[in-house]
Amino acid sequence: MQTTASPRPDVLVETGRGLRFTESPRWHKNRLWFLDIHDSAIKAVDLSGALETIVALPFKPNGFGFLPDGSVLVGDALNLQVMHWDGADLRLHADLRDTAVFCLSDGVVDARGRIYVGDIGYNFWDLAAAPVNSCVIARIDPDGTVHKVASGLSFPNGMVITPDGKTLIVAETNAHRLTAYTIAEEGSLTDRRVFAQFDQSVQPDGICLDAEGAVWLANPAGQPSLLRVRQGGEVTDRIALEIHAYAVMLGGPERRHLFICTSASHDPAQIAQDPSAALLVMDVAVPGAGIP
Repeated sequence: MQTTASPRPDVLVETGRGLRFTESPRWHKNRLWFLDIHDSAIKAVDLSGALETIVALPFKPNGFGFLPDGSVLVGDALNLQVMHWDGADLRLHADLRDTAVFCLSDGVVDARGRIYVGDIGYNFWDLAAAPVNSCVIARIDPDGTVHKVASGLSFPNGMVITPDGKTLIVAETNAHRLTAYTIAEEGSLTDRRVFAQFDQSVQPDGICLDAEGAVWLANPAGQPSLLRVRQGGEVTDRIALEIHAYAVMLGGPERRHLFICTSASHDPAQIAQDPSAALLVMDVAVPGAGIP
């Protein structure tokens, strides 16, 4: 394993510029788009650090992605709904109250316009609530139909889809692992298997995929770090950070920029009082691949 201490990531958007808690970064139209969960907004930043609020949302978002036509699907985390935003209007796309239970987690939109979204397994805004290991992943088809496609997960979090569209990898945060599924033609998930198992010092959160099939993951547990891991569990790179990372994305002109969503805390009360979110970026050798 290579432990990378230098060069350290550069700061793209520093603390104090209005960010509260950034998640679900996506590279789209030459900018990094992301959710600011505690500011209830979708925002974007370019490589110069120019920051823009794209749309203010009337709910706490979690999980979003772009449809083939460029419009957006975004989760209303606490009301267990997925909304559609076309650049002007926000409307209901799907209601998951008969499928999910606690709070929507991260998600990924595939090339056919289907979104896969997880259920965190506890109320994110009630940190005293005990998590469960009976969470689901739901698939929402372009017509808004909801299907439960996986169950028995432990905090399904970040997700990626391989370039061939045939494999979905999900971070099971509380199980300390990455889990893979085969995506059937009609969108169901089969052949559940462990992509990488970690010890309790690693709680994978947001993830992204590179062109060698390795996964970059944000690990906010213990010593803040980023890991690059191959299928089977080999950690090829570990980058130590000075602040917790919660999500990552490979983007930029050649998808060699690793964007990092950071915050000193994920406690909503602390964020409300003293937000510390920042966006970092660093160059990597292997470009990004797959979705997002």
